[in-house]
Amino acid sequence: MTTTRHLPPHAWPIMQPGWVWLCGAGPGDPGLLTLHAANALGQADVVIYDALVQEQILDWAPQATHIYAGKRGGKPSAKQRDISLRLVDLAREGKKVLRLKGGDPFVFGRGGEEAQTLVQHGVPVRIIPGISAGIGGLAYAGIPVTHRDVNQSVTFVTGHDQSGNTPGSLDWDSISKGSQVIVIYMGMKHIQQIATKLMDAGRPAAEPVAVVTTATTDQQAVLETTLGAVTADIAAAGLAPPAIICVGQSVLMRQVLDWQGMAKGEAPRNLDPLGRGRPAESA
Repeated sequence: MTTTRHLPPHAWPIMQPGWVWLCGAGPGDPGLLTLHAANALGQADVVIYDALVQEQILDWAPQATHIYAGKRGGKPSAKQRDISLRLVDLAREGKKVLRLKGGDPFVFGRGGEEAQTLVQHGVPVRIIPGISAGIGGLAYAGIPVTHRDVNQSVTFVTGHDQSGNTPGSLDWDSISKGSQVIVIYMGMKHIQQIATKLMDAGRPAAEPVAVVTTATTDQQAVLETTLGAVTADIAAAGLAPPAIICVGQSVLMRQVLDWQGMAKGEAPRNLDPLGRGRPAESA
């Protein structure tokens, strides 16, 4: 049985020749890989990886051929059709193929499209979920996407569609009114349009917003701002994608939950950022 030497004894799945495993690599920090991902990395003949996959993660697959298939907005990149069909070709060559995608392959990762292509061409697949940046990346910034005092709903949206524009199919008015916390993937390019749509639909300009770039890595940066000022503040801070943007009162919790800052010796800025006037355990 072939498994990675880093794993404890367990009946780990064995990657068979001719299979493609679509795997989430998490938001960046290699420590956020799942054990199934580590197992897959130790067995693959070929790893086809995205732009957001950290190079250190590929070190877990020294026996494999590493093929870059990153897609970044505004830069030359492989076409999705070519990536999907290359997976088919490699599987038909009898390779054990690992398709490694940042975050979770089924959360704005086009994993569903790739998996469907494989199945339509008779290639067997396995899906390995990963920690999505919209949850894990915000957690590294000290922002819980759900908090009982703040929200009973959270909406995840993408900041651009297949054309690269702000998604026209999204009902921003309903999103604004119906979700207390909104998490936006790939939204920096169109943040002014998105912020305007949300404010036009009734969200206050003073609503807290956090922008987390290169989340969970050593280059992580966090901007705390408001919906009305987010565009100007991003420009002033010189921030660049990849980024996760969170809109809602849960952003205030960073004032007490910035655990990375506290690990460096910084004191919490506010032990009661929501102004509840009671200990957290009495909630």
